[in-house]
Amino acid sequence: MNRRAHIAMVGVPAVSHTLPSLEILRELVRRGHRVTVANDPLVADLITPTGAELVPFTTTLPTGDEEWPQDPVEGMDVFLDDAINVLPVIGDAYDADRPDLFLYDIGGYAARVLALRWGIPSVQLSPTYVAWADHEATVAAWLARQPGAAEHFARFDAWLAENGVTGLDHTTFAGRPDRALALIPREMQPFADTVSDTVTFVGPCPGDRADQGEWRRPAGAEKVVLVSLGTAYTDRPGFYRACVEAFAGLPGWHVVLQIGRYTDPAELGEVPAGVEVHPWVPQLSVLRQADAFVTHAGMGGASEGLYCGVPMIAVPQAVDQFDNADRLVGLGVARRLDDRSQDPAALRSALLELTSDPEVAARLADISARLRSQGASYAADLVEAELP
Repeated sequence: MNRRAHIAMVGVPAVSHTLPSLEILRELVRRGHRVTVANDPLVADLITPTGAELVPFTTTLPTGDEEWPQDPVEGMDVFLDDAINVLPVIGDAYDADRPDLFLYDIGGYAARVLALRWGIPSVQLSPTYVAWADHEATVAAWLARQPGAAEHFARFDAWLAENGVTGLDHTTFAGRPDRALALIPREMQPFADTVSDTVTFVGPCPGDRADQGEWRRPAGAEKVVLVSLGTAYTDRPGFYRACVEAFAGLPGWHVVLQIGRYTDPAELGEVPAGVEVHPWVPQLSVLRQADAFVTHAGMGGASEGLYCGVPMIAVPQAVDQFDNADRLVGLGVARRLDDRSQDPAALRSALLELTSDPEVAARLADISARLRSQGASYAADLVEAELP
């Protein structure tokens, strides 16, 4: 690819939606393209180190201490509301500076509207599942029966029509992009063999994340277990205490405990030697040196665990995490536990069983090797192939 192109990414300011595409943006900049990213300045510190230019808008999505809706229709409403809010802002910003290609997150509906309006190609970068063959007949049909769904879909279709989108209803617009790159392991995708060939499974593209800092294994730590429930569902002091009781004192083991910003370290009581407690850690740096991972099984964490070849204890908290946990168990690389049981014996048993099983290690080594062979360079090649 010799021509310098303007590639515009439209995202949403959730960390789990922002991180997966960053290394692709960095690679496109490295190749000489001008990359702009429309997003809320709340995530500017993540975006600007890639070399991309921020095109700011103010999101209406939950960004602070607000809980994301648990009701599926309410969840769809918040994304639609944000798209309605964002479209005129980025439409004005890009009208006089039209890109050659739009990239967009699964929640970045405004990008596809503008792409269709202006006749510009677009590529969805999906940080989670994509639609499979009978998705409309199963998941979409189930959603359509939920309270409030008819009103939501009618509003979605009206918004599309108002903005000149024809031939696509809410289901095909949101779930059937013209082209998509799935930034998850193929192993995490339901019914992967039935996914359209317009979707390519690129897998996670983590890069080195040097800008997030580096964690070093302490001297004398023969084995390391990372405990992290991500960024949203971290007010779990009882669970953290159970992890400390389960793992502290195991011969040769060192515990890295990320408790998030909602748990006061004092709630954990006295923390023994061999356990370090942080509100946040550079997860990828720890995982590259870890021997086990206690995770909420968010798609980002699950994907990074597979990428680094680390056996996982999955303690799902909400939304897709339960399915993700079951998928990891089905791959033979994880155990699923209910965090509300707060059972130190179950946690300890799962850790020792997983890390002593050579078949688990072999499965992870195979998956990790394949995922590492793909990454941001492969994704950037696919993006360039869609340029006019």
